[in-house]
Amino acid sequence: MNTFTIIFLIALTLSFSTQYWLSKRQSKHVLNHRGQVPNAFKEKVSLEAHQKAADYTVAKARVSDIDSILGVIFMLILTVGGGIGLAFEYWSTLGFGSVTTGLGAITSIFLVMHVLELPTTIYQTFVIEEKFGFNRTTPRQYIKDQFIQIILMMVIGLPILALIIWIMDSVGSLWWLWAWAFLIGFSLLMSWLFPTVIAPLFNKFTPLEEGDLKQRINGLLERCGFKSKGIFIMDGSKRSGHGNAYFTGIGNNKRIVFFDTLVESLDDEELEAVLAHELGHFKCKHVIKMLCATSVMTLISFAVLGWLIGEDWFYTGLGVSVPSNAAALLLFMMVSPVFTFFTQPISAFFQRKFEFEADDFAANNAKASMLISGLVKLYEENANTLTPDPLYSAFHYSHPPAAIRIAHLEANPAYG
Repeated sequence: MNTFTIIFLIALTLSFSTQYWLSKRQSKHVLNHRGQVPNAFKEKVSLEAHQKAADYTVAKARVSDIDSILGVIFMLILTVGGGIGLAFEYWSTLGFGSVTTGLGAITSIFLVMHVLELPTTIYQTFVIEEKFGFNRTTPRQYIKDQFIQIILMMVIGLPILALIIWIMDSVGSLWWLWAWAFLIGFSLLMSWLFPTVIAPLFNKFTPLEEGDLKQRINGLLERCGFKSKGIFIMDGSKRSGHGNAYFTGIGNNKRIVFFDTLVESLDDEELEAVLAHELGHFKCKHVIKMLCATSVMTLISFAVLGWLIGEDWFYTGLGVSVPSNAAALLLFMMVSPVFTFFTQPISAFFQRKFEFEADDFAANNAKASMLISGLVKLYEENANTLTPDPLYSAFHYSHPPAAIRIAHLEANPAYG
Protein backbone atom coordinates (compact mmCIF):
# COMPACT_ATOMS: atom_id res chain seq x y z
CA MET A 1 0.00 0.00 0.00
CA ASN A 2 1.71 3.19 -1.16
CA THR A 3 1.04 6.77 -0.07
CA PHE A 4 -1.44 7.43 -2.87
CA THR A 5 -3.52 4.40 -1.81
CA ILE A 6 -3.84 5.94 1.67
CA ILE A 7 -4.73 9.35 0.18
CA PHE A 8 -7.35 7.75 -2.07
CA LEU A 9 -8.90 5.77 0.79
CA ILE A 10 -9.07 8.88 2.98
CA ALA A 11 -10.67 10.90 0.15
CA LEU A 12 -13.15 8.09 -0.57
CA THR A 13 -14.08 7.84 3.10
CA LEU A 14 -14.56 11.59 3.45
CA SER A 15 -16.61 11.98 0.27
CA PHE A 16 -18.82 8.95 0.94
CA SER A 17 -19.37 9.71 4.63
CA THR A 18 -20.22 13.33 3.82
CA GLN A 19 -22.63 12.29 1.09
CA TYR A 20 -24.27 9.72 3.37
CA TRP A 21 -24.51 12.24 6.22
CA LEU A 22 -26.07 14.83 3.92
CA SER A 23 -28.62 12.28 2.72
CA LYS A 24 -29.60 11.46 6.30
CA ARG A 25 -29.86 15.19 7.10
CA GLN A 26 -32.16 15.62 4.09
CA SER A 27 -34.45 12.77 5.12
CA LYS A 28 -34.61 13.92 8.75
CA HIS A 29 -35.29 17.53 7.77
CA VAL A 30 -38.03 16.55 5.32
CA LEU A 31 -39.72 14.22 7.80
CA ASN A 32 -39.55 16.84 10.57
CA HIS A 33 -41.52 19.22 8.33
CA ARG A 34 -43.88 16.57 6.98
CA GLY A 35 -46.79 17.46 9.26
CA GLN A 36 -47.39 20.99 8.02
CA VAL A 37 -47.37 22.75 4.66
CA PRO A 38 -44.96 25.73 4.68
CA ASN A 39 -46.74 29.05 5.15
CA ALA A 40 -45.84 30.25 1.64
CA PHE A 41 -47.72 27.30 0.12
CA LYS A 42 -50.63 26.76 2.50
CA GLU A 43 -53.17 28.17 0.05
CA LYS A 44 -51.69 26.36 -2.95
CA VAL A 45 -50.57 22.88 -1.86
CA SER A 46 -52.65 20.36 0.05
CA LEU A 47 -51.29 18.60 3.15
CA GLU A 48 -51.78 15.27 1.38
CA ALA A 49 -49.61 16.38 -1.56
CA HIS A 50 -46.98 17.81 0.82
CA GLN A 51 -46.78 14.54 2.73
CA LYS A 52 -46.59 12.55 -0.48
CA ALA A 53 -43.61 14.66 -1.56
CA ALA A 54 -41.92 14.06 1.78
CA ASP A 55 -42.43 10.31 1.61
CA TYR A 56 -41.27 10.20 -2.02
CA THR A 57 -38.12 12.17 -1.19
CA VAL A 58 -37.23 9.87 1.71
CA ALA A 59 -37.93 6.71 -0.30
CA LYS A 60 -35.66 7.88 -3.12
CA ALA A 61 -32.95 8.79 -0.60
CA ARG A 62 -32.98 5.28 0.87
CA VAL A 63 -32.44 3.73 -2.55
CA SER A 64 -29.73 6.27 -3.31
CA ASP A 65 -27.97 5.41 -0.04
CA ILE A 66 -27.94 1.73 -0.91
CA ASP A 67 -26.68 2.54 -4.38
CA SER A 68 -23.88 4.67 -2.88
CA ILE A 69 -22.80 1.91 -0.51
CA LEU A 70 -22.69 -0.63 -3.32
CA GLY A 71 -20.81 1.88 -5.47
CA VAL A 72 -18.11 2.31 -2.84
CA ILE A 73 -17.73 -1.44 -2.43
CA PHE A 74 -17.43 -1.93 -6.18
CA MET A 75 -15.00 0.99 -6.42
CA LEU A 76 -12.74 -0.65 -3.84
CA ILE A 77 -12.92 -4.02 -5.60
CA LEU A 78 -11.99 -2.47 -8.94
CA THR A 79 -9.18 -0.26 -7.67
CA VAL A 80 -7.23 -1.30 -4.57
CA GLY A 81 -8.79 -4.76 -4.90
CA GLY A 82 -7.12 -5.17 -8.29
CA GLY A 83 -10.22 -5.64 -10.45
CA ILE A 84 -9.15 -3.17 -13.14
CA GLY A 85 -5.64 -4.61 -13.16
CA LEU A 86 -7.03 -8.12 -13.68
CA ALA A 87 -9.24 -6.96 -16.54
CA PHE A 88 -6.29 -5.40 -18.37
CA GLU A 89 -4.09 -8.42 -17.67
CA TYR A 90 -6.71 -10.73 -19.16
CA TRP A 91 -7.19 -8.66 -22.32
CA SER A 92 -3.43 -8.34 -22.78
CA THR A 93 -3.16 -12.14 -23.02
CA LEU A 94 -5.43 -12.22 -26.09
CA GLY A 95 -2.75 -10.84 -28.41
CA PHE A 96 -4.54 -7.67 -29.55
CA GLY A 97 -2.92 -4.27 -30.04
CA SER A 98 -2.92 -1.64 -27.31
CA VAL A 99 -6.03 0.14 -28.59
CA THR A 100 -8.15 -3.01 -28.81
CA THR A 101 -6.82 -4.28 -25.48
CA GLY A 102 -7.65 -1.02 -23.75
CA LEU A 103 -11.02 -0.78 -25.44
CA GLY A 104 -11.91 -4.34 -24.46
CA ALA A 105 -10.89 -3.90 -20.82
CA ILE A 106 -12.69 -0.58 -20.36
CA THR A 107 -15.84 -1.86 -22.09
CA SER A 108 -15.84 -4.97 -19.91
CA ILE A 109 -15.66 -2.88 -16.73
CA PHE A 110 -18.43 -0.55 -17.90
CA LEU A 111 -20.71 -3.44 -18.81
CA VAL A 112 -20.17 -5.07 -15.42
CA MET A 113 -20.90 -1.74 -13.71
CA HIS A 114 -24.06 -1.32 -15.79
CA VAL A 115 -25.30 -4.80 -14.87
CA LEU A 116 -24.59 -4.23 -11.17
CA GLU A 117 -26.53 -0.97 -11.24
CA LEU A 118 -29.60 -2.57 -12.81
CA PRO A 119 -31.19 -3.91 -9.58
CA THR A 120 -31.41 -0.47 -7.94
CA THR A 121 -32.49 1.14 -11.21
CA ILE A 122 -35.24 -1.46 -11.66
CA TYR A 123 -36.32 -1.06 -8.03
CA GLN A 124 -36.43 2.73 -8.39
CA THR A 125 -38.54 2.48 -11.56
CA PHE A 126 -40.91 -0.39 -10.82
CA VAL A 127 -41.24 -0.07 -7.04
CA ILE A 128 -40.62 3.51 -5.88
CA GLU A 129 -41.96 5.31 -8.97
CA GLU A 130 -44.83 2.82 -9.18
CA LYS A 131 -45.74 3.25 -5.51
CA PHE A 132 -46.04 7.02 -5.86
CA GLY A 133 -47.96 6.87 -9.14
CA PHE A 134 -45.26 8.10 -11.51
CA ASN A 135 -44.10 5.01 -13.35
CA ARG A 136 -45.65 4.34 -16.74
CA THR A 137 -42.78 2.30 -18.13
CA THR A 138 -43.59 -1.27 -19.00
CA PRO A 139 -40.98 -4.05 -18.65
CA ARG A 140 -40.92 -4.26 -22.43
CA GLN A 141 -40.24 -0.52 -22.77
CA TYR A 142 -37.55 -0.71 -20.10
CA ILE A 143 -35.76 -3.55 -21.90
CA LYS A 144 -36.06 -1.69 -25.20
CA ASP A 145 -34.49 1.42 -23.66
CA GLN A 146 -31.63 -0.64 -22.25
CA PHE A 147 -31.07 -2.24 -25.63
CA ILE A 148 -31.00 1.12 -27.43
CA GLN A 149 -28.55 2.52 -24.87
CA ILE A 150 -26.18 -0.42 -25.39
CA ILE A 151 -26.43 -0.10 -29.17
CA LEU A 152 -25.66 3.63 -28.97
CA MET A 153 -22.68 2.91 -26.73
CA MET A 154 -21.36 0.42 -29.27
CA VAL A 155 -22.04 2.56 -32.34
CA ILE A 156 -20.99 5.91 -30.91
CA GLY A 157 -19.18 5.39 -27.63
CA LEU A 158 -16.75 2.64 -28.62
CA PRO A 159 -15.32 4.43 -31.70
CA ILE A 160 -14.87 7.62 -29.66
CA LEU A 161 -13.15 5.75 -26.85
CA ALA A 162 -10.94 3.90 -29.34
CA LEU A 163 -9.91 7.15 -30.98
CA ILE A 164 -9.05 8.76 -27.63
CA ILE A 165 -6.91 5.76 -26.68
CA TRP A 166 -5.19 5.95 -30.09
CA ILE A 167 -4.47 9.66 -29.55
CA MET A 168 -3.01 8.86 -26.14
CA ASP A 169 -0.78 6.17 -27.65
CA SER A 170 0.28 7.95 -30.83
CA VAL A 171 0.34 11.74 -30.63
CA GLY A 172 3.05 12.30 -28.02
CA SER A 173 3.30 14.31 -24.80
CA LEU A 174 0.61 16.80 -25.85
CA TRP A 175 -1.91 14.03 -26.51
CA TRP A 176 -4.19 15.50 -23.78
CA LEU A 177 -4.62 18.73 -25.75
CA TRP A 178 -5.57 16.88 -28.94
CA ALA A 179 -7.90 14.55 -27.04
CA TRP A 180 -9.58 17.52 -25.38
CA ALA A 181 -10.09 19.31 -28.72
CA PHE A 182 -11.54 16.18 -30.27
CA LEU A 183 -13.88 15.49 -27.35
CA ILE A 184 -15.19 19.07 -27.25
CA GLY A 185 -15.74 19.05 -31.01
CA PHE A 186 -17.59 15.77 -30.77
CA SER A 187 -19.73 17.09 -27.89
CA LEU A 188 -20.76 20.08 -29.98
CA LEU A 189 -21.66 17.79 -32.87
CA MET A 190 -23.76 15.58 -30.60
CA SER A 191 -25.53 18.64 -29.15
CA TRP A 192 -26.44 19.66 -32.69
CA LEU A 193 -27.56 16.15 -33.68
CA PHE A 194 -29.39 15.27 -30.45
CA PRO A 195 -32.79 16.85 -31.20
CA THR A 196 -33.25 15.22 -34.61
CA VAL A 197 -31.18 12.02 -34.43
CA ILE A 198 -30.70 10.76 -30.86
CA ALA A 199 -33.82 11.89 -28.95
CA PRO A 200 -36.30 10.40 -31.49
CA LEU A 201 -34.82 6.96 -30.79
CA PHE A 202 -36.39 7.10 -27.32
CA ASN A 203 -39.45 9.31 -27.72
CA LYS A 204 -41.99 10.50 -30.26
CA PHE A 205 -41.99 14.24 -30.99
CA THR A 206 -45.17 15.72 -32.43
CA PRO A 207 -45.32 19.32 -33.74
CA LEU A 208 -47.54 21.54 -31.62
CA GLU A 209 -50.94 21.91 -33.25
CA GLU A 210 -52.25 25.25 -34.45
CA GLY A 211 -54.26 27.10 -31.85
CA ASP A 212 -54.15 29.61 -29.01
CA LEU A 213 -51.17 28.00 -27.29
CA LYS A 214 -49.04 28.01 -30.42
CA GLN A 215 -49.96 31.62 -31.16
CA ARG A 216 -49.08 32.61 -27.61
CA ILE A 217 -45.72 30.81 -27.81
CA ASN A 218 -44.91 32.26 -31.22
CA GLY A 219 -45.61 35.72 -29.80
CA LEU A 220 -43.21 35.02 -26.92
CA LEU A 221 -40.53 33.78 -29.31
CA GLU A 222 -40.90 36.88 -31.43
CA ARG A 223 -40.62 39.17 -28.39
CA CYS A 224 -37.51 37.31 -27.24
CA GLY A 225 -35.90 37.14 -30.66
CA PHE A 226 -35.63 33.37 -30.50
CA LYS A 227 -35.68 31.22 -33.63
CA SER A 228 -36.15 27.48 -33.48
CA LYS A 229 -36.80 24.54 -35.77
CA GLY A 230 -40.21 24.04 -34.22
CA ILE A 231 -42.26 23.48 -31.09
CA PHE A 232 -42.81 19.82 -30.21
CA ILE A 233 -44.78 17.72 -27.74
CA MET A 234 -42.84 14.72 -26.40
CA ASP A 235 -44.62 11.57 -25.27
CA GLY A 236 -42.96 11.57 -21.85
CA SER A 237 -46.09 9.97 -20.39
CA LYS A 238 -45.15 6.58 -21.83
CA ARG A 239 -42.41 6.33 -19.19
CA SER A 240 -43.29 8.70 -16.35
CA GLY A 241 -45.94 10.97 -14.91
CA HIS A 242 -43.37 13.72 -14.27
CA GLY A 243 -43.65 16.86 -16.40
CA ASN A 244 -40.98 19.11 -17.86
CA ALA A 245 -40.11 21.51 -20.68
CA TYR A 246 -36.80 22.33 -22.32
CA PHE A 247 -35.13 23.61 -25.42
CA THR A 248 -32.40 21.56 -26.99
CA GLY A 249 -29.83 21.77 -29.75
CA ILE A 250 -27.41 24.47 -30.82
CA GLY A 251 -26.90 26.70 -33.84
CA ASN A 252 -29.66 26.38 -36.41
CA ASN A 253 -30.94 23.10 -34.97
CA LYS A 254 -32.76 24.28 -31.83
CA ARG A 255 -36.06 22.78 -30.71
CA ILE A 256 -38.57 23.67 -28.03
CA VAL A 257 -39.99 20.60 -26.30
CA PHE A 258 -42.93 20.21 -23.92
CA PHE A 259 -43.65 16.92 -22.15
CA ASP A 260 -47.23 15.90 -22.89
CA THR A 261 -47.73 15.56 -19.12
CA LEU A 262 -46.80 19.22 -18.70
CA VAL A 263 -49.25 20.37 -21.37
CA GLU A 264 -52.00 18.45 -19.58
CA SER A 265 -51.13 20.02 -16.21
CA LEU A 266 -50.64 23.72 -16.98
CA ASP A 267 -52.84 26.27 -18.70
CA ASP A 268 -51.62 28.34 -21.65
CA GLU A 269 -50.36 31.31 -19.63
CA GLU A 270 -48.46 29.04 -17.26
CA LEU A 271 -46.88 27.17 -20.18
CA GLU A 272 -45.86 30.50 -21.72
CA ALA A 273 -44.19 31.55 -18.45
CA VAL A 274 -42.39 28.22 -18.05
CA LEU A 275 -41.11 28.47 -21.62
CA ALA A 276 -40.03 32.06 -20.99
CA HIS A 277 -37.86 30.73 -18.17
CA GLU A 278 -36.25 28.20 -20.51
CA LEU A 279 -35.66 30.92 -23.11
CA GLY A 280 -34.08 32.98 -20.35
CA HIS A 281 -31.27 30.45 -20.18
CA PHE A 282 -30.66 31.01 -23.87
CA LYS A 283 -30.91 34.81 -23.84
CA CYS A 284 -28.69 35.08 -20.75
CA LYS A 285 -26.12 32.92 -22.54
CA HIS A 286 -26.18 30.27 -19.81
CA VAL A 287 -25.73 27.52 -22.38
CA ILE A 288 -22.56 29.15 -23.71
CA LYS A 289 -21.28 29.85 -20.19
CA MET A 290 -21.85 26.27 -19.10
CA LEU A 291 -20.21 24.99 -22.27
CA CYS A 292 -17.16 27.20 -21.65
CA ALA A 293 -16.96 26.10 -18.01
CA THR A 294 -17.26 22.45 -19.01
CA SER A 295 -14.59 22.90 -21.68
CA VAL A 296 -12.17 24.46 -19.18
CA MET A 297 -12.78 21.76 -16.57
CA THR A 298 -12.35 19.05 -19.20
CA LEU A 299 -9.08 20.62 -20.34
CA ILE A 300 -7.82 20.75 -16.75
CA SER A 301 -8.84 17.12 -16.26
CA PHE A 302 -6.98 15.99 -19.38
CA ALA A 303 -3.93 18.01 -18.33
CA VAL A 304 -3.93 16.35 -14.89
CA LEU A 305 -4.27 12.94 -16.53
CA GLY A 306 -1.42 13.87 -18.84
CA TRP A 307 0.74 14.27 -15.75
CA LEU A 308 -0.55 11.21 -13.88
CA ILE A 309 -0.10 8.91 -16.85
CA GLY A 310 3.67 8.87 -16.35
CA GLU A 311 3.61 8.30 -12.58
CA ASP A 312 3.99 4.69 -11.42
CA TRP A 313 2.47 5.43 -8.00
CA PHE A 314 -0.81 6.34 -9.68
CA TYR A 315 -1.16 2.83 -11.10
CA THR A 316 0.20 0.82 -8.17
CA GLY A 317 -1.78 2.90 -5.70
CA LEU A 318 -4.99 1.86 -7.48
CA GLY A 319 -4.23 -1.82 -7.99
CA VAL A 320 -2.75 -1.82 -11.51
CA SER A 321 0.68 -3.44 -11.79
CA VAL A 322 1.23 -2.97 -15.53
CA PRO A 323 0.84 0.70 -16.59
CA SER A 324 -0.94 1.60 -19.82
CA ASN A 325 -2.59 4.69 -21.22
CA ALA A 326 -6.00 3.06 -21.35
CA ALA A 327 -5.71 1.87 -17.73
CA ALA A 328 -4.78 5.41 -16.66
CA LEU A 329 -7.83 6.77 -18.49
CA LEU A 330 -10.18 4.33 -16.78
CA LEU A 331 -8.65 4.85 -13.34
CA PHE A 332 -8.92 8.60 -13.72
CA MET A 333 -12.57 8.45 -14.83
CA MET A 334 -13.44 6.31 -11.82
CA VAL A 335 -11.54 8.06 -9.02
CA SER A 336 -11.64 11.74 -10.02
CA PRO A 337 -15.22 12.21 -8.69
CA VAL A 338 -13.92 11.14 -5.27
CA PHE A 339 -11.51 14.09 -5.22
CA THR A 340 -13.91 16.63 -6.76
CA PHE A 341 -16.95 15.87 -4.57
CA PHE A 342 -16.41 18.91 -2.35
CA THR A 343 -16.48 21.25 -5.35
CA GLN A 344 -20.15 20.41 -5.98
CA PRO A 345 -21.49 23.40 -4.00
CA ILE A 346 -19.55 25.74 -6.30
CA SER A 347 -21.15 24.28 -9.40
CA ALA A 348 -24.58 24.19 -7.73
CA PHE A 349 -24.23 27.84 -6.69
CA PHE A 350 -23.70 29.03 -10.26
CA GLN A 351 -26.48 26.80 -11.57
CA ARG A 352 -28.91 28.27 -9.05
CA LYS A 353 -27.71 31.75 -9.97
CA PHE A 354 -28.58 30.98 -13.58
CA GLU A 355 -32.03 29.82 -12.51
CA PHE A 356 -32.68 33.12 -10.74
CA GLU A 357 -31.58 35.02 -13.86
CA ALA A 358 -33.85 32.90 -16.07
CA ASP A 359 -36.75 33.52 -13.67
CA ASP A 360 -36.13 37.27 -13.88
CA PHE A 361 -36.15 37.05 -17.66
CA ALA A 362 -39.43 35.13 -17.56
CA ALA A 363 -40.96 37.70 -15.20
CA ASN A 364 -40.08 40.48 -17.65
CA ASN A 365 -41.34 38.67 -20.75
CA ALA A 366 -44.35 36.78 -19.42
CA LYS A 367 -46.20 36.94 -16.09
CA ALA A 368 -44.28 36.22 -12.89
CA SER A 369 -47.53 35.20 -11.21
CA MET A 370 -48.14 32.63 -13.93
CA LEU A 371 -44.61 31.24 -13.56
CA ILE A 372 -45.19 30.90 -9.82
CA SER A 373 -48.51 29.19 -10.43
CA GLY A 374 -46.94 26.80 -12.94
CA LEU A 375 -43.99 26.03 -10.67
CA VAL A 376 -46.26 25.26 -7.72
CA LYS A 377 -48.25 22.85 -9.87
CA LEU A 378 -45.02 21.19 -11.00
CA TYR A 379 -43.73 20.93 -7.42
CA GLU A 380 -46.98 19.32 -6.37
CA GLU A 381 -47.47 16.98 -9.31
CA ASN A 382 -43.80 15.89 -9.41
CA ALA A 383 -43.78 15.43 -5.62
CA ASN A 384 -40.80 17.73 -5.15
CA THR A 385 -40.29 18.47 -1.48
CA LEU A 386 -40.95 22.05 -0.41
CA THR A 387 -38.72 21.68 2.67
CA PRO A 388 -35.25 20.43 1.65
CA ASP A 389 -32.35 20.56 4.06
CA PRO A 390 -30.35 23.75 3.32
CA LEU A 391 -26.95 22.04 3.44
CA TYR A 392 -28.08 19.12 1.31
CA SER A 393 -29.57 21.45 -1.29
CA ALA A 394 -26.34 23.49 -1.35
CA PHE A 395 -24.53 20.35 -2.52
CA HIS A 396 -27.12 18.72 -4.73
CA TYR A 397 -29.74 21.20 -5.96
CA SER A 398 -29.17 22.78 -9.34
CA HIS A 399 -32.40 24.76 -8.82
CA PRO A 400 -33.15 27.00 -5.83
CA PRO A 401 -35.43 25.46 -3.18
CA ALA A 402 -39.09 26.19 -3.85
CA ALA A 403 -39.68 28.78 -1.12
CA ILE A 404 -36.55 30.77 -2.00
CA ARG A 405 -37.30 30.68 -5.72
CA ILE A 406 -40.86 31.87 -5.37
CA ALA A 407 -39.88 34.60 -2.90
CA HIS A 408 -37.35 35.82 -5.47
CA LEU A 409 -40.06 35.97 -8.14
CA GLU A 410 -42.47 37.80 -5.84
CA ALA A 411 -39.75 40.39 -5.15
CA ASN A 412 -39.32 41.06 -8.87
CA PRO A 413 -40.67 44.52 -9.86
CA ALA A 414 -42.64 42.89 -12.68
CA TYR A 415 -44.60 40.70 -10.26
CA GLY A 416 -48.24 41.49 -10.03
